[in-house]
Amino acid sequence: MVESPVWLVVGLGNPGPTYAGHRHNVGYLVVDELARRMGSGFRAHKTGRADVVEGRLGAPGTPVPRVVLAKSRSFMNESGGPVKALATFYKVPADRVIAIHDELDIDFGTLRIKRGGGDNGHNGLKSMRSSLGTGEFFRVRAGIGRPPGRQDVADFVLSNYSTKERKELPLQVDTAADAIESLITDGLEKTQSRYNS
Repeated sequence: MVESPVWLVVGLGNPGPTYAGHRHNVGYLVVDELARRMGSGFRAHKTGRADVVEGRLGAPGTPVPRVVLAKSRSFMNESGGPVKALATFYKVPADRVIAIHDELDIDFGTLRIKRGGGDNGHNGLKSMRSSLGTGEFFRVRAGIGRPPGRQDVADFVLSNYSTKERKELPLQVDTAADAIESLITDGLEKTQSRYNS
């Protein structure tokens, strides 16, 4: 029996309780949901630079691929090093890496899934591209919208969701987790037609 290829699913965010509810940490929330679906909790990886969950995602009875979920232990703008270390450790090429991150240019509650592209000023993506040597990984972009009025972008992404958004956030997180499962099992085109709202 041939061992199925491994996927590396990286939730981008900042570590620690101070940042837990911030818009910039939606990637962590999504991988937490995927870990819950796997029935497992994060633990420190031997590289010492990330917390991981290893398991399988997908419906029982179908060929379910091996998946490594990861949350970097370093800050967003230094995510690339830990991602590269994990990709090397698990022998995962860039075209089987999925990054989940917040996206300013998409309205809150909507998703866009794509492969490759620029980093659009996102420091986590910039760091990943630099460390992996390519931007040709998949991105699940969770919309957070633009800051209201003249609020600074950095302040906006590093602030908590509004009360209204917090009520809708579980649905966005759940849908993003579904999209990642779809991407792994059904490929990019089918996933885009289902989830690119």
